[in-house]
Amino acid sequence: MTMGRFTHQTRNPQPDISICEISFCAWVAQAAANDVLVYHRGFLAVDKDTPLAGLSPEEQRALRRLADAAFRAAEQGLIHLVQQRLATDRFAYLAIVRPKPRSGRSATHVQLLSAA
Repeated sequence: MTMGRFTHQTRNPQPDISICEISFCAWVAQAAANDVLVYHRGFLAVDKDTPLAGLSPEEQRALRRLADAAFRAAEQGLIHLVQQRLATDRFAYLAIVRPKPRSGRSATHVQLLSAA
């Protein structure tokens, strides 16, 4: 199941926040190997931490939680994190699902949420 698409958007400088941390974790838990999700469009380092992005403090907190969840999933070997340049200072941030391990590890969603 592919929830995201590679799109080229240069006219809208605002970051695209369309998924929350919980939705992201649920997607990782049920996605098949090689599924791709565009979890953010913009410039993540700027968008999550500075007022330059034009986001409210709550939107920035939500984006930080989402970025942290993506990083945790990558650390656990569940996904690859990839960036695709869309324009100058604008990127698509992709999560690509790795094949699921065949070990007796606990469920993916439990691992992700417990790491938070």
